[in-house]
Amino acid sequence: MTDKHNPESIEATEKDEHGTPKDVAFAKRIKSFVVRAGRMTELQRETYARHMSEKGLTLDMGMLDYAAVFGNDNPVVLEIGFGMGKSLVEMCQANPELNYIGIEVHTPGVAKLLRDAEDFGVENLRVFEWDAIEVLEQCIPDASLQTMQLYFPDPWHKKRHNKRRIVQPKFAQDIRKKLKVGGTFHMATDWEPYAEHMLEVMEVAEGYENTAGKGNYHPRPDFRPLTKFENRGEKLGHGVWDLIYARTV
Repeated sequence: MTDKHNPESIEATEKDEHGTPKDVAFAKRIKSFVVRAGRMTELQRETYARHMSEKGLTLDMGMLDYAAVFGNDNPVVLEIGFGMGKSLVEMCQANPELNYIGIEVHTPGVAKLLRDAEDFGVENLRVFEWDAIEVLEQCIPDASLQTMQLYFPDPWHKKRHNKRRIVQPKFAQDIRKKLKVGGTFHMATDWEPYAEHMLEVMEVAEGYENTAGKGNYHPRPDFRPLTKFENRGEKLGHGVWDLIYARTV
């Protein structure tokens, strides 16, 4: 068996198109997230174990067959970084005609999402507990998504950390490739400098059109539930900025 933590075993690992072992390429990539420790209650652990087998997705499944995963041909919405999952569960409830895939790296958030999905009888939801970049590359077919959602990602406030922001030119194109033509990439943030950064990146991104008009932010759409971040920000007098871009080609 190959040990990805043992340098002597690297030669046995799968390599990318440049000949670099994928384990090494992944390690070298600047990550936009930090895996933080979190506590899980006994109930959360039980729910996690019971429902990940039902609603959990894994990289070794390869490119997903949505009809097989969900048992229907409904359009698919993917959300990166759903946190504790409250708003994602609300969207699943409000839109039973859509299928949702959530990606999150924090186990307590995944456990909370699964518990809420159980409590509210949500069936149109599946979950990856993994890095979104790898999920996109290995499991999401090209031109298959109706919507990509990225709500309140880590803004990496300090200038020296700005390179860790997930919204970058390459990421915009990685997302576009996964959207259907006409599908949308919806971002939201409560940090104005990050909103400006998102707008700067997306306004020049090839193959996109700003649905609010060039250079404009989008009013919060009714289908995006208010989150705890937004409620907290409103109390502090902070704004929230939505950006929605449609794939044109």
